[in-house]
Amino acid sequence: MRQLSKEEIIDLLTGCTVLGTGGGGDLVKGIALMEEDFANNRPLMLMSVDEVPDDALIGTPYGCGAPKTDESEENDRFQSLPHLEDSAATYAFRRMEEYMGTKFTAVATTELGGENTAEALHIACMLGLPVMDADPAGRSVPELQHSTYFIKDLPICPAAVATNFGESMILESACDDFRAEEIIRSIAVVSDNEVGVVDHPIRGEVFRDSVIPGAVTMAEDIGKIVRKKRAEGGRAVAEAIATAHGGQFLFQGTLLEAPWELTGGFNIGDIILEGIGDFAGQKYDIAFKNETMVAYRNGEAEVMVPDLICMIDGNGEPFTIPNFREGMEFNVFALPAHELWRTQKGISIFGPRAMGYDVDYKPV
Repeated sequence: MRQLSKEEIIDLLTGCTVLGTGGGGDLVKGIALMEEDFANNRPLMLMSVDEVPDDALIGTPYGCGAPKTDESEENDRFQSLPHLEDSAATYAFRRMEEYMGTKFTAVATTELGGENTAEALHIACMLGLPVMDADPAGRSVPELQHSTYFIKDLPICPAAVATNFGESMILESACDDFRAEEIIRSIAVVSDNEVGVVDHPIRGEVFRDSVIPGAVTMAEDIGKIVRKKRAEGGRAVAEAIATAHGGQFLFQGTLLEAPWELTGGFNIGDIILEGIGDFAGQKYDIAFKNETMVAYRNGEAEVMVPDLICMIDGNGEPFTIPNFREGMEFNVFALPAHELWRTQKGISIFGPRAMGYDVDYKPV
């Protein structure tokens, strides 16, 4: 195991925001969630999949809902309700331990994103547990079935769900992951679009073969690149990450428009860019459902899920949806998805057609 420093944790969360492909929560909020841990010098240990005991019980906490703009305010109808002092995901983690009748040995992330990964790190710090250097997505994903756990046929239930208002419930069973997604998403919709969840309580020997190993370390490396290259601007950052991790720089442009709407607990829309520099005269359209889904160059689909369409702004910082600003600069690059996502089953649940786009998957 390796203890992470404050700088390494911030690098890690920065890299998670890049790999979040627009989703996974806001980096500033993720770092803010960790400030209590930094102030109290709580250690964060990173455990490899090779180190986890076979009989260890691992919990996967996260937030579920639609990301909000930086300026979003809580709906008036929720302001009068009691509020948890800590995160809903933390409360769900404790409820799951009560339900299971035992304590978790380690914490796993459910996806890589600036705020959602911080939820797992914060819980690990508070409870003195290691966090696993592995992830069941390797990026941010819009729905609960978008997981290597699903590809490996592992049941999502039991799942603990908690709201920010101190309400909690245990979903003991569901017909399948798609049905669990509908049930948990509906709770989020009536809870200011955010709930905390812990699902897939899993033993180490099964976890080891059901996730993407080294995903957290990869995010940390990407965050280091951002820190070291951001002074050179957004394109330099994007090109450096793509080169280091087998990706491809795609486009540099400014925002023309970003029509979007909040529908059924998802932010759905398009980011439409006008090319600058080498890309002058070209148009780029990135369709998103919480996260980026398909990128079109001059109307032709170029990159699509499950591969990652990542975005760095002109200042060298990762961008999260839907924090659009008129005229802002986007530097867009692609990274290849893990091999599990490129299997027939992976494409069947998280390829472009599965997400509602009339294009066939073409790997980066």
